[in-house]
Amino acid sequence: MAKWGEGDPRWIVEERADATNVNNWHWTERDVTSWSSEKLKELLMGLQVESEEGKCEITEVSKVEGEASINNRKGKLIFFYEWNLKAAWTGTSTSGIKYKGNIDIPNLSDENDIDDFDIGVSLCKDEPETALLSLMRKEGANKIRTALASYVGFLKTEFTQGMILPTANGMTKQPTGQAITETSKTQIGSCSTAPPPSNTGVKIPTCKFSIRDTFLTSPEELYRVFLNQELVQAFTRSGAMVGGEKGGKFRLLNGNVNGEFLELVSEQKIVMKWRFNTWPCEHYATVTLTFTDKGNETELKVDCRGVPESEEERTRDGWQRYYCHAIKQTFGYGARLC
Repeated sequence: MAKWGEGDPRWIVEERADATNVNNWHWTERDVTSWSSEKLKELLMGLQVESEEGKCEITEVSKVEGEASINNRKGKLIFFYEWNLKAAWTGTSTSGIKYKGNIDIPNLSDENDIDDFDIGVSLCKDEPETALLSLMRKEGANKIRTALASYVGFLKTEFTQGMILPTANGMTKQPTGQAITETSKTQIGSCSTAPPPSNTGVKIPTCKFSIRDTFLTSPEELYRVFLNQELVQAFTRSGAMVGGEKGGKFRLLNGNVNGEFLELVSEQKIVMKWRFNTWPCEHYATVTLTFTDKGNETELKVDCRGVPESEEERTRDGWQRYYCHAIKQTFGYGARLC
């Protein structure tokens, strides 16, 4: 028999004010079915695609059947979700003719990769053939897939707070397993070898740096790219939530980056608080974007202050590659890097 205070630390009861789930050893579960149902409806309703043939829009989400939960066992977060979705869409051709159709998503599940689940798009019975069906099957399905990727990202960020409890020394265990698996093929400076910095209440050394880049577009268009949710989803190629106004919050790359817009000067300046989700809790850098009209092009200056010193290279590389380069590649604003 082990002496008092010795042995497997997972079984040693530490002093905690709440006296619950010490060292995160016991199984805890959070039911997020109700929230998921509303979030899926919110993401799908009103989704639109448009082409020279006309416009299509999801007008009803008629079936959201399934369940979702988050489980913590031994400091490991495990996400379960399984959904069967049905929706209706309406298309309007450029000549004003209206068409109706259905969308069927039978296997949105944690067992399937976001690129693997089926999205069935069809016309209602007795509807004549239309080019809008092809539009919905291609562009519409892509937008639906992006919206559902956003749901998965929100699920893995909005409901994990409090699931991994601090131990007596005030430290919080880093989630393992499924909780830290890559949720997007595009992540800024994704790093799986370094653990996140410690919890709040600890002073950390910070640094500042600047980046200058030139884009073949107007300040007006470049300014919009950072504030419009659909444009942000386009250049990040992943789910995003963007409240493009002062005080509006944003969450990009399936929750790996988040922050808030502090100051907006139309076509001239954006000031935001910005962070990676692996930084110390509630620690944000201040990022200022300055747009300067250079005639046929726009100079963008990115000033980052308050970046953890250990994160300088990762943050700089992320802004250059996954903001500047990605925007140029997506929208054709390519120009030389200053």
